[in-house]
Amino acid sequence: IFHPEASRMARLASGGRHGLAQSLFQVGGNGGSALGPLLAAFIVVPWGQGSLAWFSIAAVAAMIILFRVGLWYRSHLSERKVKPVAALPSPVSRSRAAFAIAILLCLIFSKYFYLTSLTSYYTLYLIDTFHVSVQDAQIRLFIFLGAVAVGTFVGGPVGDRIGFKAVIWGSILGALPFTLALPHLGLFWTTVLTIPIGLIIASAFSAIMVYAQELLPSRVGMVAGLFFGFAFGMGGVGAAVLGRLADLTSIGYVYQVCSFLPLIGLLTALLPNLGSKHQ
Repeated sequence: IFHPEASRMARLASGGRHGLAQSLFQVGGNGGSALGPLLAAFIVVPWGQGSLAWFSIAAVAAMIILFRVGLWYRSHLSERKVKPVAALPSPVSRSRAAFAIAILLCLIFSKYFYLTSLTSYYTLYLIDTFHVSVQDAQIRLFIFLGAVAVGTFVGGPVGDRIGFKAVIWGSILGALPFTLALPHLGLFWTTVLTIPIGLIIASAFSAIMVYAQELLPSRVGMVAGLFFGFAFGMGGVGAAVLGRLADLTSIGYVYQVCSFLPLIGLLTALLPNLGSKHQ
């Protein structure tokens, strides 16, 4: 319920810099996810699960902020009722837009399946393969998720400048050499390689979101709901599928299989060239 409307609000407040707005919106969630392993390592592990209650303070603060934002958004909706906005046409035909949306969903599949392999099983992989402690594994997970947060922020503004298709190309295929090498390296280089993997792959989502909204400019909320829902769904399905695969084989085998997922990024060649407003 939250993400589609929040994505539309971010676009509304963007002042035309749609990529930057989406990146700022999404980096909040990824930044919070990145802090999770640190909080687990230094608060939950030593103090127990009861310490989780203190984190509700952040949730209450978020509720207060969102209430204020909701008042701003309500006034905007009132203005739209008085002065209806004309529907914006798609830059491509309806059939081509539908085909492009399907391609983008395939890219989301590859991105979130791979990210799930790291967010859900990276600590287990480190403990099982390199015999590190729980706290050490959580810190290394934080390094990866921090890179994901930075990559999320970078993708949107870069897309505003050079075009979102170019960002999608780079963010999907650029990670391939690193993902292929990851399962075959020692602890130090495994940790190092998760940084470019997180940076490169995470830069795709805001670019994919804005690109899809440019395809269907009068269906911004629907596009956001479709892509956020599919992304979160793929994350959940991916966690279950990869967990089952790890039980049947090994966690190391899971990373060998997932290392080829960025190859799906070759489908980007089938996307139409929309350009960018700056160009």
